[in-house]
Amino acid sequence: MSENSPDLEDDTGTYESGLPGFLGTIDEVIAKTEAFMLAVGVILMAINTCVNVIARYVFGEGLFFSGEINRILIILITFAGIGYAARHGRHIRMSAIYDALPVKGRKVLMIVIALFTSLVMFFLCYHSFGYIETLYSRGRILPALGFEIWWIYIWVPVGFAITGIQYLLTAIKNFTSKDVYLSTGVVDGYADTESEV
Repeated sequence: MSENSPDLEDDTGTYESGLPGFLGTIDEVIAKTEAFMLAVGVILMAINTCVNVIARYVFGEGLFFSGEINRILIILITFAGIGYAARHGRHIRMSAIYDALPVKGRKVLMIVIALFTSLVMFFLCYHSFGYIETLYSRGRILPALGFEIWWIYIWVPVGFAITGIQYLLTAIKNFTSKDVYLSTGVVDGYADTESEV
C-alpha cells in the first residue's frame, strides 16, 4: 500500500458533512461535539489512570476517587463513540447479502438498515431515559465523589439519540443521492488494502 493512498479515509482532518443546508450544519455541530468529548474523555482517563498508578507506587495507596472517575469517562466515551462510529461508517456490519445485491438493491437495503437502526437507537434512548428516572428516584450517590449516580448515565440517552439522528441522516442522504452511503459522508465501497510483503 502506498503512503498516500487516496482510497483510505483519514479521520485526522476536519469533518465536512455530506448533507445540504441546515441538516449539514446540525451534522457538523454534532460531529465536532462528539470529537471533542471523545478526545477530552480519553485524555482525562489516561491522566487519571497514570496519576493513580504513580500515587499507588509512591504513596502506597491510589486515589480513592479514581475508579469512579474512570467509570464516568468509560460511559462518556462509549456513548459518544457510538455516534462517532456511525458518522464515519465504522460499525461492524455483515455484508454477504448486501454485497451480492446490485447498486439499487444495496441502496434500498441501506435505507432500510439505517431507518431500522435509527428506530432501535431512539427506542433505547427512550428506555435509558426511563432508567435514569429510576436511578433519580432511588437517590443513590457515588461513595467517593458524593454526587447522585444518575448524573453519570446522562450520556447514555444522549449517545443513543445522537446515533439515532446520525442513522436517520444517513437514510435521508441515501434518499437524496445517487450513490450508496454508509453514513452522511462515507460512500459505500472497499479501499484497496492489499500490501506488499
